[in-house]
Amino acid sequence: MVSRRRYRWFGISLAVTALVWIVRGLGWLGFLPGAILWLLLLSSAVLGLQALYAPRRWR
Repeated sequence: MVSRRRYRWFGISLAVTALVWIVRGLGWLGFLPGAILWLLLLSSAVLGLQALYAPRRWR
């Protein structure tokens, strides 16, 4: 159950990151600094790694 929740948070983070990236590329969020996009990418990567490796730590 816990790993499902982690995968869900990873999916949400990845979807928001992709949406912001696409909308920023279209120019609708052109005012958004690139650092925000990098933070979203970093948070998606961290949540993905946590979802992948955290359940294995307790075995």
